[in-house]
Amino acid sequence: MSAKPETPLEAAQELSHAVCFTGIHHCSVVVTDVERARRFYRDLLGLKPIHKPRTFAFEVAWFELGDDQVHLIPREQADSVSPRHLALHVEDAKTARRYFAARGVETTETTPIPGADRFFIQDPDGNRIECIQWLRPYSSEENAPA
Repeated sequence: MSAKPETPLEAAQELSHAVCFTGIHHCSVVVTDVERARRFYRDLLGLKPIHKPRTFAFEVAWFELGDDQVHLIPREQADSVSPRHLALHVEDAKTARRYFAARGVETTETTPIPGADRFFIQDPDGNRIECIQWLRPYSSEENAPA
């Protein structure tokens, strides 16, 4: 029997040997009107609708984007406003800003990240969506405290 880890770091190192996380599979977003949200994510953002699991006897909407998914979960009330968000890669942030402006979707600028061009939009329920174009790979070293 192995000894119990004594520190959080030791516990994390032990876990990393037992479990191998390989990525993020999906993000769930709370919406108050599934059909309105479906139109936004499908028609405006261009996400591909996919079938929910046949074992789900309740209303949800699932979308695919590359190897990842977005799941729309209906609730009576929208989530409270917070910094919580999902981020979508865009090929060209300037073009994306023009696209949303032409469709009456407000864009909000935010704190810059070196090597990225990014902004936020909101879905009809106020969920924040970051649109980000990486101009070069993110560098943790470049962003280390001085």
